[in-house]
Amino acid sequence: MLSRPCSRVACPRDAVATLTYVYADSMAVLGPLSNAHEPHAYDLCAIHAERLSAPQGWQVMRHSVLGEVGYGA
Repeated sequence: MLSRPCSRVACPRDAVATLTYVYADSMAVLGPLSNAHEPHAYDLCAIHAERLSAPQGWQVMRHSVLGEVGYGA
């Protein structure tokens, strides 16, 4: 799989996680980097994935792969 850049403006790091929003459930879902770029998702580097926060009243659901610790490399 080719690396993809972080979606945050001016961030030069490679993405390690993919963020999607479920508006109907007021939920932000962060998981391992998807296999392909998704047009309605955001790819984040380890730093931005760890710092992720959601709007007030929203939940953040973090999925991880067994055996991995956080989103750091």
